[in-house]
Amino acid sequence: MSNLFRRDPRAQWIARNRLHPLHVPEGPLVQRGPGGLLRKNVHTIGFIGPNGLKRIDRSGAAGSYKQLSRQTAQSGKSAAQEEILLPLHKVAHPDFYILVVVDGVSGRLSSHDRDTLGLAHKLATQPALMEKNAIGAVVAVFFDAISEEKLDTAGIDRLVSFEGDEYQHYNPEQRCADVYQLVNQLNPKHILFPDSIHGGADLGRRLAAKLSTTVASNVWKVNSNQIVCRGSAGKTDISRPITNIMLVLEECCEPVSDTRHECAPLIIQNAPDLQSATLELQPLESSAINAPEQQRKHAPEHSLESDRQQKIEDLGNVSVNPNDINLAEAGFILSGGNGITDWDQFHHAASLLGATEGASRVAVDDGFMPRERQVGATGTWVTANVYVAVGISGAIQHMQGIAKCNKVIAINTDDSCDMVKRANLSAIGDSSAILAALLDLVHEQKSAEKSALKATQKVDQKGDQKNNNATSATSGLTPYQATPTNVLEAHHA
Repeated sequence: MSNLFRRDPRAQWIARNRLHPLHVPEGPLVQRGPGGLLRKNVHTIGFIGPNGLKRIDRSGAAGSYKQLSRQTAQSGKSAAQEEILLPLHKVAHPDFYILVVVDGVSGRLSSHDRDTLGLAHKLATQPALMEKNAIGAVVAVFFDAISEEKLDTAGIDRLVSFEGDEYQHYNPEQRCADVYQLVNQLNPKHILFPDSIHGGADLGRRLAAKLSTTVASNVWKVNSNQIVCRGSAGKTDISRPITNIMLVLEECCEPVSDTRHECAPLIIQNAPDLQSATLELQPLESSAINAPEQQRKHAPEHSLESDRQQKIEDLGNVSVNPNDINLAEAGFILSGGNGITDWDQFHHAASLLGATEGASRVAVDDGFMPRERQVGATGTWVTANVYVAVGISGAIQHMQGIAKCNKVIAINTDDSCDMVKRANLSAIGDSSAILAALLDLVHEQKSAEKSALKATQKVDQKGDQKNNNATSATSGLTPYQATPTNVLEAHHA
């Protein structure tokens, strides 16, 4: 036997190729020459070349997100990259609070919300923006149920969640009254709202009018006691003193990415009288209250009752054609690719499911879908709650375009394609057969709902008939009158 080291070119090629299904993301890549000497691996992340430049990772393999399990080349075992445990930022006894009312569309934090929380964390922790080395805590306010999974990495120290049927529809008076009550209890140093169309801009102005204070809009930079606002459609920068209520723009600050936070919930009991409401938190110092005193006075009971009354009637969502919705704003997208063989069936499924149609670049280039329906880096970047990819293998440009989608469902015949690896749920098989089975289930569910509705209507009709019969039977009787004999009994009744 020879003592020479024998190289395996295929194993080394798999170790260098991150997109290969047998590639292992962790572990050093060991290469040896014909004489058995170790070679430098220029593909290693962090390798410094001859020109002094450090190699960086653009694939996300070294990030904090868990990568998909891949089979190793030697043992066939599965391995997944572990999440990096960030240091915990804990504020036990805050000197002041920074209140952030997030948009929280569909219970998730948008990039605008995360930028706003990043600015709040900056206001609460940076020494240049604080007085006497005091440290503050960021309080995030959500309306309705929370579906965000990673709240601890968003920079939230305390969490307040208002839930109920009244938050299911457009009700700015109720939300403004709740935030006003919270402000009177916490006495926050600053109140931040995302300056967006999802309710933050409107709610911030309502609260400022209720507190009789000024509000700074289009804020995109905070420097010590000065803020910079965008004016003239973003062409002019306006500097002004810092205010208590600020409506901040997107990219106003870097989101929190290097620390974890407690995200401890605060239980607030809504009460008509603010003095009877309870709040589980540490008491504030008197020096933390820097807002005008007249803004902190408790409102009377009748004032809160009138504020909570809904003055705007919400008529609900308007039924529209899903394809009339902008692809970038659609919440449910059914996208087709090169694997679609029956496009009429695809259009029928999208219409029946109420989904907005999307397509890959191959389907657009072949003429099956218009250009404005293309999803990806070369088309439209989407942020749907549910994205269903039918017959799409997952090119790198398409994967970039759906990076911010919450749930991805893949229907494909290839179980090793990149779209199946990215998907939260995969169905392996022919797209036509799977769509046909899905349509059958939808038809069955709709027929069951119709039969249940008919049964309910029959029960209601029988009840109405009984009530009508009872009314007609007593229609001939004379009404009861309080005579002198039974006046006392009527009085007691």
